[in-house]
Amino acid sequence: MAKIIVSGGCGYIGSHTIVDLVNNGFEVISIDNHLRSSAAVLVCIEAILGKSVQNYEVDLCDMPALQLIFQEHVDAVGVIHFAALKSVPESLQQPLLYYNNNLQGLCNILQAMTNSGISSFIFSSSCSVYGNTTALPVIETTALGQAESPYAATKQMGERIIEDFIIANPDKKAILLRYFNPGGAHPSGLLGEMPQKGISNLIPILMEAVLGIRSELTVHGGDYDTRDGTCIRDYIHIMDLADAHTRALRYLLEGRNKQGSEVFNVGIGEGVSVLEAIKATEQASGRKVPYLIGPRRAGDVVAIYANYERAALLLGWRPRYNINDIMATAWTWELNRRNAEMG
Repeated sequence: MAKIIVSGGCGYIGSHTIVDLVNNGFEVISIDNHLRSSAAVLVCIEAILGKSVQNYEVDLCDMPALQLIFQEHVDAVGVIHFAALKSVPESLQQPLLYYNNNLQGLCNILQAMTNSGISSFIFSSSCSVYGNTTALPVIETTALGQAESPYAATKQMGERIIEDFIIANPDKKAILLRYFNPGGAHPSGLLGEMPQKGISNLIPILMEAVLGIRSELTVHGGDYDTRDGTCIRDYIHIMDLADAHTRALRYLLEGRNKQGSEVFNVGIGEGVSVLEAIKATEQASGRKVPYLIGPRRAGDVVAIYANYERAALLLGWRPRYNINDIMATAWTWELNRRNAEMG
Protein backbone atom coordinates (compact mmCIF):
# COMPACT_ATOMS: atom_id res chain seq x y z
CA MET A 1 0.00 0.00 0.00
CA ALA A 2 1.26 3.47 -0.89
CA LYS A 3 1.66 5.63 2.23
CA ILE A 4 0.24 9.16 2.29
CA ILE A 5 0.77 11.89 4.89
CA VAL A 6 -2.37 13.95 5.51
CA SER A 7 -2.14 17.21 7.44
CA GLY A 8 -5.33 18.25 9.19
CA GLY A 9 -6.52 14.67 9.08
CA CYS A 10 -8.96 15.12 11.96
CA GLY A 11 -10.69 18.06 10.34
CA TYR A 12 -13.95 17.83 8.45
CA ILE A 13 -12.55 17.40 4.94
CA GLY A 14 -9.38 15.62 6.03
CA SER A 15 -11.20 12.91 7.99
CA HIS A 16 -13.55 12.03 5.14
CA THR A 17 -10.63 12.00 2.70
CA ILE A 18 -8.76 9.59 4.97
CA VAL A 19 -11.73 7.21 4.83
CA ASP A 20 -11.80 7.43 1.04
CA LEU A 21 -8.03 6.96 0.74
CA VAL A 22 -7.98 3.88 2.96
CA ASN A 23 -10.97 2.40 1.16
CA ASN A 24 -9.00 2.85 -2.07
CA GLY A 25 -5.96 0.96 -0.81
CA PHE A 26 -3.76 3.72 0.63
CA GLU A 27 -2.08 3.74 4.03
CA VAL A 28 -2.55 7.06 5.80
CA ILE A 29 -0.58 8.94 8.46
CA SER A 30 -2.39 11.94 9.93
CA ILE A 31 -0.94 15.10 11.46
CA ASP A 32 -3.43 17.22 13.43
CA ASN A 33 -2.85 19.26 16.59
CA HIS A 34 -6.63 19.44 17.33
CA LEU A 35 -6.59 23.23 17.42
CA ARG A 36 -9.87 23.20 15.50
CA SER A 37 -10.68 19.51 15.52
CA SER A 38 -11.38 16.69 17.95
CA ALA A 39 -9.54 13.46 18.66
CA ALA A 40 -12.99 11.85 18.74
CA VAL A 41 -12.90 11.94 14.94
CA LEU A 42 -10.28 9.17 15.03
CA VAL A 43 -12.82 6.94 16.78
CA CYS A 44 -15.37 7.70 14.05
CA ILE A 45 -12.85 6.86 11.34
CA GLU A 46 -12.03 3.56 13.04
CA ALA A 47 -15.73 2.70 13.33
CA ILE A 48 -16.09 3.03 9.55
CA LEU A 49 -12.81 1.40 8.50
CA GLY A 50 -12.57 -1.27 11.16
CA LYS A 51 -8.99 -0.21 11.90
CA SER A 52 -7.26 2.77 13.43
CA VAL A 53 -5.33 5.54 11.71
CA GLN A 54 -2.21 6.92 13.36
CA ASN A 55 -2.30 10.64 14.18
CA TYR A 56 0.52 12.87 15.39
CA GLU A 57 -0.69 15.75 17.57
CA VAL A 58 1.84 18.23 16.18
CA ASP A 59 1.59 21.86 15.08
CA LEU A 60 2.87 22.34 11.53
CA CYS A 61 4.54 25.56 12.65
CA ASP A 62 6.83 23.42 14.86
CA MET A 63 9.35 22.51 12.17
CA PRO A 64 11.60 20.21 14.26
CA ALA A 65 8.63 18.11 15.41
CA LEU A 66 7.21 18.04 11.88
CA GLN A 67 10.50 16.89 10.41
CA LEU A 68 10.68 14.00 12.88
CA ILE A 69 7.35 12.68 11.58
CA PHE A 70 8.58 12.76 8.00
CA GLN A 71 11.83 11.04 9.01
CA GLU A 72 9.79 8.30 10.67
CA HIS A 73 7.84 7.74 7.46
CA VAL A 74 10.48 7.91 4.76
CA ASP A 75 8.43 5.50 2.64
CA ALA A 76 5.59 8.03 2.18
CA VAL A 77 4.95 8.86 -1.48
CA GLY A 78 2.61 11.85 -1.22
CA VAL A 79 1.27 14.63 0.98
CA ILE A 80 -2.26 16.05 1.12
CA HIS A 81 -2.30 19.35 2.97
CA PHE A 82 -5.56 20.42 4.65
CA ALA A 83 -4.38 21.94 7.93
CA ALA A 84 -5.33 25.62 8.03
CA LEU A 85 -7.59 28.04 9.85
CA LYS A 86 -10.66 28.70 7.71
CA SER A 87 -13.16 31.13 9.29
CA VAL A 88 -13.73 34.25 7.19
CA PRO A 89 -15.08 36.36 10.10
CA GLU A 90 -12.25 35.27 12.41
CA SER A 91 -9.65 36.03 9.75
CA LEU A 92 -10.99 39.58 9.51
CA GLN A 93 -10.63 39.95 13.27
CA GLN A 94 -7.26 38.19 13.62
CA PRO A 95 -5.41 38.51 10.29
CA LEU A 96 -1.94 37.92 11.74
CA LEU A 97 -3.07 34.61 13.23
CA TYR A 98 -4.22 33.49 9.78
CA TYR A 99 -1.15 34.67 7.88
CA ASN A 100 1.21 33.10 10.39
CA ASN A 101 -0.59 29.77 10.79
CA ASN A 102 -1.70 29.11 7.22
CA LEU A 103 1.41 30.28 5.39
CA GLN A 104 4.08 29.12 7.86
CA GLY A 105 2.43 25.72 8.11
CA LEU A 106 2.42 25.39 4.32
CA CYS A 107 6.06 26.44 3.98
CA ASN A 108 7.12 24.00 6.69
CA ILE A 109 5.32 21.04 5.18
CA LEU A 110 6.79 21.77 1.74
CA GLN A 111 10.25 21.92 3.30
CA ALA A 112 9.72 18.68 5.23
CA MET A 113 8.47 17.04 2.04
CA THR A 114 11.58 18.22 0.19
CA ASN A 115 13.92 16.99 2.91
CA SER A 116 12.25 13.58 2.76
CA GLY A 117 12.28 13.25 -1.03
CA ILE A 118 8.48 13.12 -1.43
CA SER A 119 7.42 14.41 -4.84
CA SER A 120 3.58 14.49 -4.94
CA PHE A 121 1.59 17.24 -3.19
CA ILE A 122 -2.15 18.02 -3.07
CA PHE A 123 -3.18 21.43 -1.74
CA SER A 124 -6.53 22.25 -0.18
CA SER A 125 -7.31 25.53 -1.92
CA SER A 126 -10.63 27.31 -2.16
CA CYS A 127 -13.07 29.03 -4.50
CA SER A 128 -12.42 32.12 -2.37
CA VAL A 129 -9.31 32.75 -4.51
CA TYR A 130 -11.62 33.97 -7.31
CA GLY A 131 -12.91 36.84 -5.17
CA ASN A 132 -16.15 38.59 -6.05
CA THR A 133 -16.10 37.50 -9.68
CA THR A 134 -18.95 38.07 -12.10
CA ALA A 135 -17.63 35.45 -14.54
CA LEU A 136 -19.88 32.49 -13.72
CA PRO A 137 -19.46 29.60 -13.64
CA VAL A 138 -15.78 30.01 -12.79
CA ILE A 139 -13.22 27.96 -14.69
CA GLU A 140 -9.62 27.31 -13.73
CA THR A 141 -8.39 30.16 -15.95
CA THR A 142 -10.82 32.71 -14.49
CA ALA A 143 -8.76 35.64 -13.24
CA LEU A 144 -8.25 35.71 -9.49
CA GLY A 145 -9.99 38.70 -7.98
CA GLN A 146 -9.29 40.79 -4.93
CA ALA A 147 -9.30 38.53 -1.85
CA GLU A 148 -12.36 39.37 0.24
CA SER A 149 -10.76 38.27 3.53
CA PRO A 150 -7.37 37.41 5.04
CA TYR A 151 -8.43 33.74 4.86
CA ALA A 152 -8.95 34.03 1.10
CA ALA A 153 -5.65 35.90 0.80
CA THR A 154 -3.82 33.00 2.48
CA LYS A 155 -5.24 30.64 -0.15
CA GLN A 156 -4.14 32.94 -2.98
CA MET A 157 -0.70 33.29 -1.40
CA GLY A 158 -0.55 29.57 -0.72
CA GLU A 159 -1.13 28.80 -4.38
CA ARG A 160 1.64 31.25 -5.36
CA ILE A 161 4.03 29.71 -2.83
CA ILE A 162 3.39 26.23 -4.26
CA GLU A 163 3.76 27.38 -7.87
CA ASP A 164 7.08 29.07 -7.09
CA PHE A 165 8.19 25.99 -5.14
CA ILE A 166 7.42 23.71 -8.10
CA ILE A 167 9.33 25.97 -10.50
CA ALA A 168 12.36 25.84 -8.20
CA ASN A 169 11.97 22.06 -7.69
CA PRO A 170 11.11 20.48 -11.07
CA ASP A 171 11.23 16.99 -9.53
CA LYS A 172 8.12 17.88 -7.52
CA LYS A 173 4.50 17.99 -8.72
CA ALA A 174 1.39 19.52 -7.20
CA ILE A 175 -2.35 19.78 -7.67
CA LEU A 176 -4.28 22.75 -6.32
CA LEU A 177 -7.88 21.74 -5.68
CA ARG A 178 -10.10 24.80 -5.62
CA TYR A 179 -13.23 23.54 -4.02
CA PHE A 180 -16.43 25.12 -3.14
CA ASN A 181 -18.68 24.66 -0.08
CA PRO A 182 -18.45 21.16 1.42
CA GLY A 183 -21.40 19.74 3.30
CA GLY A 184 -23.07 16.52 4.34
CA ALA A 185 -21.62 13.47 6.06
CA HIS A 186 -20.45 9.92 5.42
CA PRO A 187 -23.45 7.81 4.27
CA SER A 188 -22.98 5.52 7.29
CA GLY A 189 -23.92 8.39 9.60
CA LEU A 190 -20.79 7.60 11.66
CA LEU A 191 -18.70 10.57 10.53
CA GLY A 192 -19.60 14.16 9.76
CA GLU A 193 -18.81 17.75 10.61
CA MET A 194 -17.89 18.22 14.25
CA PRO A 195 -19.10 21.47 15.82
CA GLN A 196 -16.58 24.25 16.40
CA LYS A 197 -16.79 27.27 18.63
CA GLY A 198 -17.87 30.27 16.63
CA ILE A 199 -18.87 28.31 13.52
CA SER A 200 -19.60 30.42 10.46
CA ASN A 201 -20.37 27.78 7.81
CA LEU A 202 -24.00 27.69 6.76
CA ILE A 203 -24.80 23.97 7.00
CA PRO A 204 -23.80 23.38 10.66
CA ILE A 205 -25.59 26.62 11.54
CA LEU A 206 -28.69 25.33 9.75
CA MET A 207 -28.50 22.11 11.77
CA GLU A 208 -28.33 24.07 15.02
CA ALA A 209 -31.27 26.22 13.99
CA VAL A 210 -33.51 23.32 13.05
CA LEU A 211 -32.61 21.54 16.31
CA GLY A 212 -33.46 24.61 18.36
CA ILE A 213 -29.89 25.10 19.60
CA ARG A 214 -30.07 28.50 17.93
CA SER A 215 -33.23 30.52 18.38
CA GLU A 216 -32.97 31.53 14.73
CA LEU A 217 -30.65 31.69 11.75
CA THR A 218 -29.55 35.08 10.49
CA VAL A 219 -29.37 35.24 6.70
CA HIS A 220 -26.61 37.73 5.98
CA GLY A 221 -28.19 39.95 3.35
CA GLY A 222 -31.42 39.65 1.42
CA ASP A 223 -30.85 42.40 -1.13
CA TYR A 224 -28.14 40.91 -3.34
CA ASP A 225 -28.56 40.83 -7.11
CA THR A 226 -29.50 37.13 -7.13
CA ARG A 227 -32.74 35.25 -7.89
CA ASP A 228 -34.02 35.53 -4.30
CA GLY A 229 -31.74 38.24 -2.89
CA THR A 230 -29.49 35.89 -0.89
CA CYS A 231 -25.92 34.77 -1.57
CA ILE A 232 -25.39 31.83 -3.91
CA ARG A 233 -22.85 29.07 -3.30
CA ASP A 234 -21.87 25.76 -4.88
CA TYR A 235 -22.40 23.08 -2.21
CA ILE A 236 -20.48 19.84 -2.72
CA HIS A 237 -21.01 16.64 -0.77
CA ILE A 238 -18.08 15.83 1.49
CA MET A 239 -17.61 12.33 0.01
CA ASP A 240 -17.54 13.74 -3.53
CA LEU A 241 -14.83 16.11 -2.33
CA ALA A 242 -12.91 13.27 -0.65
CA ASP A 243 -13.09 11.27 -3.89
CA ALA A 244 -11.57 14.21 -5.78
CA HIS A 245 -8.50 14.13 -3.53
CA THR A 246 -8.01 10.39 -4.05
CA ARG A 247 -8.32 10.80 -7.83
CA ALA A 248 -5.95 13.78 -7.85
CA LEU A 249 -3.39 11.78 -5.90
CA ARG A 250 -3.59 8.87 -8.32
CA TYR A 251 -3.26 11.32 -11.21
CA LEU A 252 0.09 12.48 -9.84
CA LEU A 253 1.37 9.08 -8.73
CA GLU A 254 0.59 7.60 -12.14
CA GLY A 255 2.48 10.44 -13.87
CA ARG A 256 -0.52 11.68 -15.84
CA ASN A 257 0.10 15.35 -15.04
CA LYS A 258 1.26 17.51 -17.94
CA GLN A 259 2.63 20.34 -15.80
CA GLY A 260 4.42 20.56 -12.48
CA SER A 261 1.51 22.42 -10.90
CA GLU A 262 -2.09 22.01 -12.05
CA VAL A 263 -5.39 23.50 -10.88
CA PHE A 264 -8.80 21.83 -10.70
CA ASN A 265 -12.18 23.22 -9.66
CA VAL A 266 -14.20 20.81 -7.54
CA GLY A 267 -17.87 21.72 -7.21
CA ILE A 268 -21.18 20.36 -8.44
CA GLY A 269 -21.55 23.15 -10.99
CA GLU A 270 -24.76 24.55 -9.56
CA GLY A 271 -25.47 27.55 -7.40
CA VAL A 272 -27.73 27.18 -4.38
CA SER A 273 -29.01 30.26 -2.56
CA VAL A 274 -29.21 30.51 1.22
CA LEU A 275 -33.00 30.35 1.07
CA GLU A 276 -32.83 27.25 -1.17
CA ALA A 277 -30.43 25.63 1.32
CA ILE A 278 -32.95 26.39 4.09
CA LYS A 279 -35.69 24.70 2.06
CA ALA A 280 -33.52 21.59 1.51
CA THR A 281 -32.82 21.43 5.26
CA GLU A 282 -36.53 21.60 6.04
CA GLN A 283 -37.20 18.81 3.53
CA ALA A 284 -34.48 16.58 5.04
CA SER A 285 -35.48 17.15 8.66
CA GLY A 286 -39.22 17.57 8.37
CA ARG A 287 -38.90 20.68 10.55
CA LYS A 288 -39.04 24.42 9.94
CA VAL A 289 -35.88 26.50 10.07
CA PRO A 290 -36.44 29.73 12.04
CA TYR A 291 -34.63 32.57 10.28
CA LEU A 292 -34.55 36.29 9.71
CA ILE A 293 -32.94 38.44 7.04
CA GLY A 294 -30.10 40.50 8.51
CA PRO A 295 -27.54 42.94 7.11
CA ARG A 296 -24.81 41.87 4.73
CA ARG A 297 -21.65 40.38 6.26
CA ALA A 298 -18.18 41.73 5.49
CA GLY A 299 -16.07 39.38 3.39
CA ASP A 300 -18.95 37.55 1.71
CA VAL A 301 -18.89 36.97 -2.04
CA VAL A 302 -22.27 37.49 -3.75
CA ALA A 303 -22.35 34.36 -5.92
CA ILE A 304 -19.90 31.70 -7.01
CA TYR A 305 -20.19 28.24 -8.52
CA ALA A 306 -17.96 25.97 -10.52
CA ASN A 307 -17.37 24.54 -13.92
CA TYR A 308 -15.82 21.12 -13.19
CA GLU A 309 -15.26 19.92 -16.77
CA ARG A 310 -11.49 19.81 -16.37
CA ALA A 311 -11.72 17.52 -13.33
CA ALA A 312 -14.17 15.31 -15.23
CA LEU A 313 -11.89 15.08 -18.26
CA LEU A 314 -8.53 14.54 -16.57
CA LEU A 315 -9.35 13.08 -13.15
CA GLY A 316 -12.46 11.14 -14.15
CA TRP A 317 -14.29 12.92 -11.33
CA ARG A 318 -17.97 13.76 -11.28
CA PRO A 319 -20.25 14.62 -8.34
CA ARG A 320 -22.65 11.90 -7.25
CA TYR A 321 -24.70 13.86 -4.69
CA ASN A 322 -26.91 16.98 -4.81
CA ILE A 323 -28.04 19.54 -2.21
CA ASN A 324 -30.84 17.27 -0.97
CA ASP A 325 -28.34 14.42 -0.39
CA ILE A 326 -26.04 16.83 1.40
CA MET A 327 -28.74 17.97 3.83
CA ALA A 328 -30.12 14.44 4.34
CA THR A 329 -26.73 12.99 5.33
CA ALA A 330 -25.90 16.04 7.45
CA TRP A 331 -29.21 15.62 9.30
CA THR A 332 -28.64 11.88 9.90
CA TRP A 333 -25.16 12.62 11.27
CA GLU A 334 -26.45 15.33 13.59
CA LEU A 335 -29.11 13.04 15.04
CA ASN A 336 -26.64 10.18 15.51
CA ARG A 337 -23.99 12.42 17.08
CA ARG A 338 -26.37 14.04 19.53
CA ASN A 339 -27.98 10.74 20.48
CA ALA A 340 -24.51 9.35 21.23
CA GLU A 341 -23.70 12.40 23.38
CA MET A 342 -26.87 11.83 25.42
CA GLY A 343 -25.81 8.23 26.04
